[in-house]
Amino acid sequence: MQIKAVIWQEDGVWCGSVPALKGCHTWGDSYEHLLEMLQDAVQAWLEVASENQDLETDKQLVELSL
Repeated sequence: MQIKAVIWQEDGVWCGSVPALKGCHTWGDSYEHLLEMLQDAVQAWLEVASENQDLETDKQLVELSL
């Protein structure tokens, strides 16, 4: 799976956000650490989303293999 993230440095810390996953943000002490943290954040976000059963009645949760 490939997903795009926006990364930047702020006050000596590397920050990252995944626009496709609302609320998926993280930070790291170095560029490499940020990449690890982004991977963890995306996996955790997807796990929580797949477990969420409180969907609106007109919406469906589907699983895609990429």
